[in-house]
Amino acid sequence: MMDVKQLHKQYCREGFNSDGELVSFEPVYAPNFNFAYDVIDEIAKAEPNRRAMAWCNVAGEKRTFTFGEISEYASRAAAMFASRGIKKGDRVMLVLKRHYQFWFAILGLHKLGAIAIPATHLLMAKDYVYRFKSAGVSAIVATAEDEVCEHVEEAMKSYDGLHSCFIVRGEREGWLSFDRLIEETAPMTERVETLATDTLLLYFTSGTTGYPKMVCHDHTYPIAHIVTAKYWHNVDPDGLHLTVSETGWAKSVWGKLYGQWFMAAGIFVYDFDKFIPSDLLRKIQEYKLTTFCAPPTIYRFLIKEGLENYDLSSLKYVTTAGEALNPEVFKQFEQKTGLRIHEAFGQTETTVLMGNFIGAKMEKVGSLGKACPLYDVDIVDENDQPVAPGKTGEIVVRTPNGVHPIGMFQKYYESDDPDAARTEDVWHDGYYHTCDTAWRDEDGFFWYVGRIDDVIKSSGYRIGPFEIESVLMELPQVLECGVTGVPDPIRGMVVKATIVLAKGYEPSDAMAKEIQDYVKHQTAPYKYPRVIEFVDELPKTISGKIRRVELRKSKEENK
Repeated sequence: MMDVKQLHKQYCREGFNSDGELVSFEPVYAPNFNFAYDVIDEIAKAEPNRRAMAWCNVAGEKRTFTFGEISEYASRAAAMFASRGIKKGDRVMLVLKRHYQFWFAILGLHKLGAIAIPATHLLMAKDYVYRFKSAGVSAIVATAEDEVCEHVEEAMKSYDGLHSCFIVRGEREGWLSFDRLIEETAPMTERVETLATDTLLLYFTSGTTGYPKMVCHDHTYPIAHIVTAKYWHNVDPDGLHLTVSETGWAKSVWGKLYGQWFMAAGIFVYDFDKFIPSDLLRKIQEYKLTTFCAPPTIYRFLIKEGLENYDLSSLKYVTTAGEALNPEVFKQFEQKTGLRIHEAFGQTETTVLMGNFIGAKMEKVGSLGKACPLYDVDIVDENDQPVAPGKTGEIVVRTPNGVHPIGMFQKYYESDDPDAARTEDVWHDGYYHTCDTAWRDEDGFFWYVGRIDDVIKSSGYRIGPFEIESVLMELPQVLECGVTGVPDPIRGMVVKATIVLAKGYEPSDAMAKEIQDYVKHQTAPYKYPRVIEFVDELPKTISGKIRRVELRKSKEENK
């Protein structure tokens, strides 16, 4: 019988150096590779009773699904969608929060060769109109919660392309009951032929600087996430992995689907709306989770909640991504748990570009780690010339002669929208430009600086906002902060810190000076924030990323 724990080895050739570090990763796949058929169904045949998912929600409901059940429900979903006219190439939006039905639906679409468009439940009617029209969405599967259906129906007044609307965890006039129909529909038994180069997913980016771009990934994309799960998350095939992400974001399939199930590991899904640190800590304790991934913000809240009050002994490995990790968070978490947080960096357009991977002989706190062997990563200047170690430049991926590494997006989906971002804007002349900046040290470790537009040029100095934010976050009075540059007639630009104070602290000139003095003594004096603005909250995208373009505005412009 096939060893499902080693199934992933059929799809890659790995190379290691003498220290045991992964240095090469070559994908191996058939022209018709399809994750749903070739991974999920194969595990289900070999070990149908193997745990695939443990799910629970805040209402106390609990479900455990085996790979056999996941495979069957995916086939039922495929047949149900097909019966409603959904076919290969159709674009179907999934707005399913953390409901377990998401996994049935997305795998069912994979089996049909339809294109899944995961989206967050936080969208409003105007957001749906933009996405429906831009992507040509023909069907939607949506939660009955949070007025999602109401927003969709409002959007349909301006868009008539939806021919099927499925509702999950509820009933609504004019909507098809996903939960009822999937139980009534017999599983699809015939394989729909798809190509590995067919489009699998379409993701809308966060839209930090403009309208969201539409990122297309093909069927080879899941293979690249073997590196994510095996060498970054370090999942245990017999354990449970939790990535804290809603299914509307790409990070969800990074940590709740492809790589983990390639490794035949169980995933844990906690279906919640409002993040409550104590609840999450109790779930880690109750379900004895073995690996965990969350953005730095989550770690900050867990630390403040009091890690010592919970039994977290089951955790063996923890990781972070989504925003740069402040060294103070790393230090406190390790002191309280004994676990080092392993950081990585990637984008919706890629998988892990660089990371602190298992087997590494050396680690450096605060770094993004080393380049992933899937990609030829470099740091270049404005003329695409490599820069020397220690010098800040843009993170790029070399793709000479049309090379398309697995894990890289195919293109930005183009629509009739004249503002649609074009692939050629970032992918040209043998380079994919990430628009993120960093520097690399003599040992090959990358250190994040910020988005290209976020780098502050003041009196001839180039200042990265993250370094200053890290210092600010060491102060107990600072709950959140964003650092940007603002125009200055003498220096060109000066550093501005927009700060949300922690509970119990009040804004004042004295408070601002105390913060400025602290930064002056913790980093180079020219980097301290000459302008400080206290606000009740920071402007953010739907995905929770700070909209620095808004922070750059003056107080007068913000009024």
